[in-house]
Amino acid sequence: MKLASTIALFLAAATLGIMAARAAMSPPASPTDPTGMKDINRKIEKDEKGKKDDKADPMNKAPMYSRSAYDVRPLAQTRIDELAKKLTPEDAKVILKKGTEAPGCGTLLDNKKEGTYVCKLCGLPLFGSESKFNSGTGWPSFFKPFDPDHIRYEKDSEFGMVRVEIMCTRCTAHLGHVFEDGPQPTGLRYCLNSASLDFVTKGDELPAASKPLETQSAYFAGGCFWGVEDHLQQVPGVISAVSGYMGGKTKNPTYKDVCTHTTGHAETVKVTFDPKVVSYSTLLSWFFKIHDPTQLNRQGPDVGDSYRSAIFTADAKQAEEAKKFIEAQQKSDRFKGRKIVTQVDDVAKVGQFYSAEDDHQDYHEKHGGSCPLPER
Repeated sequence: MKLASTIALFLAAATLGIMAARAAMSPPASPTDPTGMKDINRKIEKDEKGKKDDKADPMNKAPMYSRSAYDVRPLAQTRIDELAKKLTPEDAKVILKKGTEAPGCGTLLDNKKEGTYVCKLCGLPLFGSESKFNSGTGWPSFFKPFDPDHIRYEKDSEFGMVRVEIMCTRCTAHLGHVFEDGPQPTGLRYCLNSASLDFVTKGDELPAASKPLETQSAYFAGGCFWGVEDHLQQVPGVISAVSGYMGGKTKNPTYKDVCTHTTGHAETVKVTFDPKVVSYSTLLSWFFKIHDPTQLNRQGPDVGDSYRSAIFTADAKQAEEAKKFIEAQQKSDRFKGRKIVTQVDDVAKVGQFYSAEDDHQDYHEKHGGSCPLPER
């Protein structure tokens, strides 16, 4: 339980600090800012649904991937209890009992080194030094997390006010709260307890618990990237699917550039996947299920070379698999009498992948219209 004096100090310091910070900082994020509180509230609703799903299927042990390739599947309580044995009583009061350290006393408040702030309980990276700023509140403050998927949010209605509590997604360690009085580009202030964090200096090796999974990449072009991305990111074992451009001659193309059909780029989706869970050949199968590889320079009503069917292979092994897969598909009943026109090229030959603008990422998730994967 928090001491009354600590609560009073917290509220007084936070109020004074916020007033000073607001005068020196940019205005808060607009309601349409996808990284602002509107997005956090949407995530709270999603997390609440996830809790219900976990109760409905308590034996579900499938990996849950963050965008930066970490397994953020919730730890079992027995594992949390085991990890908690290393905590000091002061740390345990904050991390396990949702306590608050006194303002101005945190060991990481004035840390100005470059590096990564990780969860003290489970090691998951939570914030980077590049997003740390001096809020004047007496607690370490950040304007964005290391990865949005690494933070869990819950409404906190204690002490007669409504706040948003932030926790580690993987172990539910209490971290602090998030407020809408931070600097741009997010307009958010993640207010942290130093007791909840460990710091790894840039250049030092991350602890095993703070390292991402080993992953591989694949590149698929099959018409409008909104749908391809939406489908492929639903495949178990896929960590992320990013819409972008590939296979053209123009450097750093924009969506407007590609739509002129003069850059040579195809709307492409970069898939980062866990090879221990899903194979490259399985991804090829899904790719051929979600688009028509017999349509030349188009997919349905979308016409032009930017909508062509293509596979850009990351190495010789992928190239061999892709070519053999297409040969086998061409002999199947599905493509009898229809020529597969899917282009297969090496990444080394066609050049780098350029991520599309933010408006095109997770388009169906943001605007609705997501379609489930077809039956296998």
